[in-house]
Amino acid sequence: MAMIIKDSYTAPFWLLNGHIETVFPAMFRNVNISFTPKKYKISTIDGDYFDLNYFDNRTSKTVIISHGLEGNNERPYVLGMAKIFFSNGWNVIAWNYRGCNGEINDTIKSYHSGFTQDLEEVIKFADQPKINTISLIGFSLGGNLTLKYLGDYKNIHAKIKNAVTLSVPLDLHQGSIQLSRLSNILYSKRFLRTLKQKIKAKANKFPEIPIQDLKSIQDLKSFDDYYTAPLHGFRDAIDYYQSCSAIHVLKDINVPTLIINALNDPFLPEACYPFQLLDNHKYVFLETPKRGGHVGFASFNKEDLYWSEKRSFDFIESTI
Repeated sequence: MAMIIKDSYTAPFWLLNGHIETVFPAMFRNVNISFTPKKYKISTIDGDYFDLNYFDNRTSKTVIISHGLEGNNERPYVLGMAKIFFSNGWNVIAWNYRGCNGEINDTIKSYHSGFTQDLEEVIKFADQPKINTISLIGFSLGGNLTLKYLGDYKNIHAKIKNAVTLSVPLDLHQGSIQLSRLSNILYSKRFLRTLKQKIKAKANKFPEIPIQDLKSIQDLKSFDDYYTAPLHGFRDAIDYYQSCSAIHVLKDINVPTLIINALNDPFLPEACYPFQLLDNHKYVFLETPKRGGHVGFASFNKEDLYWSEKRSFDFIESTI
């Protein structure tokens, strides 16, 4: 059985539902860390770049953290995860996708849920002579990206030992529909606002990007139809979703991998809880706490660590 039935997360009583559990950490959490990362600019083979923060603990173990849609490596959920690993003797790499560092990147492409090429470049950066263990952690879009890499690459890097993904939209099409529901309109409008701002700025650099219909785009699928898909070589949004949804490659993952999707996550539809598919999977474990929201799982303790951070650390340490 690859399902983890025990629910070890207890939400604070005043976080009343999945929406509050989602919003509170994003708006009010402040992670205090006493270490300063080294910053690197990574050049890509197609003439672009992205950057990353490297917390060097001078050890043989490195964890790579991938953020969510329109996030960055300074978000509290990234810093919280970096904190627990660095404090326990790991090197940490927290990277930004193209265009997520506050600057317009150098090619017409940016990033998407299946853009594993850049994750592979991060893994190559992590593969230093002193390193013998590499672990992957991904949040939301970054979770799908991580699983897609693990399932797509028949010969994944030999030093990758395991992975944890959290709040993962495993089925991108159904996830897009879910985000467009009225109950999620505040989230989808926020994502659309920043995505549109980036497209406007990128069109100044690449005039071939059409922006005359940008104001008429009112949902994420339409944005993916107009921009994400054609700019990255897909026919349309549906082709992009079908090609990049991690749910199609879970069967091919062959390193210990934990997926944590809260049952009250407002972003995730039923398709993102593939109990039957993973029922007898040897490597992929699905944990579905009743509470937690989307990239939430708030906890209050003297270590200032969230349940998701402790759970991720414990899983990775136990499966090296």
